[in-house]
Amino acid sequence: MKTALYVLLGVMAGFILAGALVFVSRAPAGEPIILQPAPTKAPVAVHVIGAVPRPGLYEFSEGARVQDAIDAAGGLLASANSNALNLAALLEDGQQLDVPYKDGEEPSETSSSPDLPGTDEPAQNDSSTENSDVDLVNINTATLEELDGLPGIGPTTAQKILDYREANGPFSVIEDIQNVSGIGPSTFDEIKELITV
Repeated sequence: MKTALYVLLGVMAGFILAGALVFVSRAPAGEPIILQPAPTKAPVAVHVIGAVPRPGLYEFSEGARVQDAIDAAGGLLASANSNALNLAALLEDGQQLDVPYKDGEEPSETSSSPDLPGTDEPAQNDSSTENSDVDLVNINTATLEELDGLPGIGPTTAQKILDYREANGPFSVIEDIQNVSGIGPSTFDEIKELITV
């Protein structure tokens, strides 16, 4: 009787053990989990024009502000009317940000007539007479305030010029000012008639 009971318990233990092995060894059900990269939003494209040194098309991440667009375009020109802008406004995709000039300080190129035969010569004569009345800024000796007064050069860029001059010595030719971070060809074109070494 006891022998039959032991045999019965042994058989039941065998079934339980076999069931556990089958349960553990079978393949898991369902699809494997694949991690996808987080979705990224398309950049915000903004066309910056007006009183900035480097107008053009710039891309920003969502949540960028007007100040970010101005910084990307090289900051404000000395003739910019910053009070007419909300620097904290959010940028929108496809927006054209027109940085206004102060009254009476718009560039003369916008008011000049289109290229017509014979119009180039008087324009050059006008600019040369204007420049002869203006004292040239010596970029090797100018103060921060004098440099800041140049078009396209704000206080930050003026300080960069002073730092560059201190680290590298005086400029040999006026074109060397383009070695300063933040002064590109368009800014140089604005100031080349106003500076000297």
